[in-house]
Amino acid sequence: MTSSTLSGISKKIKAIRTNKMLKLTEVAEKAKISKGLLSRIENGRVIPSLPVLLQIIKTLEVDYATFFDGIDNDLNRGYLLIRKADYERIEKEDAIGFQYFSILSESVGNVSLDFNLLELSPNAQREKVTTQGYTYLFLISGSIEYILDDEVLVMNEGDSLFFNATIPHVPKNPTTETAKIFVLYIISPGKNI
Repeated sequence: MTSSTLSGISKKIKAIRTNKMLKLTEVAEKAKISKGLLSRIENGRVIPSLPVLLQIIKTLEVDYATFFDGIDNDLNRGYLLIRKADYERIEKEDAIGFQYFSILSESVGNVSLDFNLLELSPNAQREKVTTQGYTYLFLISGSIEYILDDEVLVMNEGDSLFFNATIPHVPKNPTTETAKIFVLYIISPGKNI
């Protein structure tokens, strides 16, 4: 299963749940998983085990074949050219001023690579999160503060940051200009790389 497939699964779970107007807590309870785990799955921060995935699909009352229809996107030509107009706006955790755009999701061996563009508005707010794996950031424009656990790192245009994403983290934008950040999530199923 490729990372684009895994990304498609995360997006499809969230789309079906929201289209059916089901609450995160309601689906999590029926699927016998925690609300936090379901949120992390929907936001592409963790890869669900097959039994958990099948239980979520069952809880959403969707036929398995229908659920998986159209998800996979293989590399048949050996390359992908993704135009800026094709970046897909995605919603992640409850956040104010965080605009994520999915550029590409692929896998290399057992590691998923999720390439994103994050536009961080001034005074953007979100709770700290964790991700299963590692995160690489490149600050395209602006200045931000990146909080890793209790440490505050000041980043300016052109700076990079690579960290173990199991550490609670959140970017902050204390300036009056929107910051643009390239984000690469390196996710490994079940353990850190």
